[in-house]
Amino acid sequence: MTTEIDIDAIKINFDSSGLWVLNIAIAIIMFGVALGITLDDFKRLFQNPKIVFVGVLSQFFLLPALTFLAILLIKPHPSFALGMMLIAACPGGNVSNFFSKMAGGNAALSVSLTAFSTLICIVMTPFNLQFWGSLYEPTNEILKTVELNWMDLLKLVSLILGIPLFFGMLIKHYHSEMADKIEKLLKPLSMLVFIALIFIAFSQNLDVFVNHIHHVIYLVVFHNIFAYIIGFYAAKSFGLNEQDTKTISIETGIQNGGLGLLLIFGFFDGLGGMALLAAFWGIWDVFSGMALAAFWGRKKVEK
Repeated sequence: MTTEIDIDAIKINFDSSGLWVLNIAIAIIMFGVALGITLDDFKRLFQNPKIVFVGVLSQFFLLPALTFLAILLIKPHPSFALGMMLIAACPGGNVSNFFSKMAGGNAALSVSLTAFSTLICIVMTPFNLQFWGSLYEPTNEILKTVELNWMDLLKLVSLILGIPLFFGMLIKHYHSEMADKIEKLLKPLSMLVFIALIFIAFSQNLDVFVNHIHHVIYLVVFHNIFAYIIGFYAAKSFGLNEQDTKTISIETGIQNGGLGLLLIFGFFDGLGGMALLAAFWGIWDVFSGMALAAFWGRKKVEK
């Protein structure tokens, strides 16, 4: 087992210019997503308040709380534990919309939930990270050392998620045709920039990944599958139909790893264990989401 010093001494090479590009890439991706969101998406959600309740309960309450309980049982390295808490505190990733459609889920619900979760994560992400992190002594020690400022975290999340969401929806509302044209260009372009950035960061840190990735693989795989299960059974227990159940499960299992990485580099000085876990999560949940969506989509075709 790698010692505590070894894990905490891991440094991922990611300079300030790379961090700015990551900031901008996530903001542009969010802006691209927002160009496809209308006020009707929110109205559709609130016409069925039970779905909103289940979606928010699963993603922002059950996932962080059950992640905390899992950490108490598994007792991973403190920086891995805080990484798990941060991932559980993040909103859903925008690829969840694509996977929901592929799985035969409720695509409109997925878009609506992504928009709503992005809106409330401006408050809920900082809150969940601070609340659950401070309840577990080893992670609380890390939070004390970095002096995590809740208001600074709130400002950053607002800046890179809230502002792009607001302006994207504004353009969609007043200039719908222009929004559609921009969205067609922006979505693939922003995703390409984001993927290129991850690959550059990966290539600069190849030795770190090769030597240490085995320490987080089992945690990420377990945590991700656990998140899908939480979403699935939360929806089932409230009597949601099959389409909505698939969507809630995918929305809970696909977390915004890019935002997690950004917060780690912005507030935790790229803390090795956290950065390793969030980086591998960002790769793994795309793979697992595609596999789950393909499986559910195939079952639907067979039926």
